[in-house]
Amino acid sequence: LAGLIALLSLRVQKIFFSMITLAVASLAGIVAAQWRDVTGGEDGLTFSLPAALGPGFRLLQEPFLGVRFDGRLVTYYLIFAVCLVLFGLMLRIVNSPFGRVLLAIRENEFRAEALGYRTVIYRTIASAQAAAIAAVAGGLMAILLRYNGPQSTLSFEIMVDILLMVVIGGMGTLYGPALGATVIVLAQYYLQPGLQAASDAAAGWPVLPQLFHPDRWLLWLGVLFILIVYFLPAGLIGTLRRRMR
Repeated sequence: LAGLIALLSLRVQKIFFSMITLAVASLAGIVAAQWRDVTGGEDGLTFSLPAALGPGFRLLQEPFLGVRFDGRLVTYYLIFAVCLVLFGLMLRIVNSPFGRVLLAIRENEFRAEALGYRTVIYRTIASAQAAAIAAVAGGLMAILLRYNGPQSTLSFEIMVDILLMVVIGGMGTLYGPALGATVIVLAQYYLQPGLQAASDAAAGWPVLPQLFHPDRWLLWLGVLFILIVYFLPAGLIGTLRRRMR
């Protein structure tokens, strides 16, 4: 299915390819919400996990160095290990002959086609690989949440978060989205307390306490995104690489 979608969408490029990708993702969300017999509809699906991943599991009966070795910790390290394996696999693909052809297609598709490479086939395989890795990531998220539904894995907010991670970290690199994800997660956890401190410090000033109100953290996240795109169009990793060169 991923290969078929790729064959249809790869006929267009640039912003039009992004629009088709977004449209397909939205269609998948609608199908998941309506196909109640398989997906559970908007209510989603709840499922049971192995006992070793449950909160009642104890690898050690007593905490060690202040850490409780329970099912949550096992789940965390399981997801962490799988993510490392996926990241290493993607690095291997990028540095393989197949990945070098993809880099050539990115730089100059016409020249790669002239050298004898069927660019449509390479791009289709790359899209199928990306879909497979995304499916594994979705499974890991379902294990973490112990629930799966359209709003938890296919919502527009998640698509926007992924876009922000890629753009902030830097497109065209694997390390960029990882750094962008770190920035987004830290902003979601610490931006509100920071705004609360700024609002308290600006007490007595006109407008400023309301401007820095913690409920407006999405506004400031958007401002941060605009500043990064404007001053660092290549993202954090891309800009760092250019300066190192």
